[in-house]
Amino acid sequence: MNKTCLALAAVAALVATPFASAQTAAGDILVRARAVNLDPANKDTVPGLDVSINHKTLPEVDFTYFITPNLAAELILTYPQKQDVKANGTKIGTLKHLPPTLTVQYHFTDLGLGGFKPYVGAGVNYTRFSNVDLPAGLDIDRNSFGGALQIGTDYMIDKNWSVNLDVKKVWIRTDLSAAGTTLGTIKVDPVLVGVGVGYKF
Repeated sequence: MNKTCLALAAVAALVATPFASAQTAAGDILVRARAVNLDPANKDTVPGLDVSINHKTLPEVDFTYFITPNLAAELILTYPQKQDVKANGTKIGTLKHLPPTLTVQYHFTDLGLGGFKPYVGAGVNYTRFSNVDLPAGLDIDRNSFGGALQIGTDYMIDKNWSVNLDVKKVWIRTDLSAAGTTLGTIKVDPVLVGVGVGYKF
C-alpha cells in the first residue's frame, strides 16, 4: 500500500512539474512582441470638419515586470506611427504619433484554466505628435495624456514561451487650432487588439 501511494505521488509530481514551472514568480520579466490593430474612435468637437485618422496595423513590444506572482507593471512601446488625417472623408495631411503606455496589471493564476493566464490592467498613456503636415494655418497640440484600460490572456506553451491576446482602450486627444485659435478637440481614443508571442526570463 505504501509503495502504491509513493508511486502515485511520484506520478502526480511528474505531471504537476511542467505546470508548476510555468508559474510566474516575483522578479520575472516577460517580453512580448505583438501585431496590433489600431481602431480609432474618430470623434471630435470641431464644427463641420469631422476630423479622423486611418485604421492601422502596427508592431508593438512590451516589457512586463512581476512585482509579485499576481501583480505586474507593463511598459508598452512602438516606434512613431504615420497616420493620414482626413476632414469629411478627404485627406488633408499626415502626422506621426509615439504612444508609450504604462499599465499596472493583475494576473489571475488560480482559476484552474491550465495554461491560460488571464489579466486585467489600468494605467496611463502619453502620446507625442510629430511631423505634423496640415494645411497652412492648422496645427495640433503635440502632447496628449490619457488613461488606458487593458484585458488579455497569455497561454503558456512551456515554462518560458507563451502566446498572447490583448485588448486595450486608450484615451488619446489633441486640440486642433487655426492661427492660434482652438477650433475643437480631436478624440482618437482607439481600441487596440493585439496578438503575439512572449518569452519569460
